[in-house]
Amino acid sequence: MRHIISILLQNEAGALARVASLFATRGYNIESLSVAPTEDPQVSRLTLVTIGSDHVIGQINLQLLKLVDVVNTVDMTLGEHIERELLLLKLKLHGAGLERIRELVRQEGARVLDDGEDSYTLELTGAAHRLDTFINKAAVHADILAVVRSGPLAVSRGVAALIATS
Repeated sequence: MRHIISILLQNEAGALARVASLFATRGYNIESLSVAPTEDPQVSRLTLVTIGSDHVIGQINLQLLKLVDVVNTVDMTLGEHIERELLLLKLKLHGAGLERIRELVRQEGARVLDDGEDSYTLELTGAAHRLDTFINKAAVHADILAVVRSGPLAVSRGVAALIATS
């Protein structure tokens, strides 16, 4: 099963490497990873996606909490959450593709970031399946030059939030 794990960790050199090492030593792949500061400049939020059984990921979460840099952790996929991913898509248009891509941009709510003669760069935010569908539709009308994705970010629904514990 796919799991999105949200980790609060001390904003210190080597903290990310220690988390990644924990996954590597247990033979688990990190499919995507994003790290950014939180409202507390001493704490960063690391969001990662991995695949494993609920039991195995539960064990990994327990091991994460033993790392000195990890403040708190939660498997977002075990509760109600909102997840979004950012896509930057660079296309090479040909023939009548420009009008069809413009229509696709309008339909999907994407943004045009660069509309140069040689390339056309778009931005879209949404769930992974929405981005996959968008890429497939765009590929019908243009050559794909580059696909850049952030990987999912997630936040719990309602007032519940992952907080730093003392």
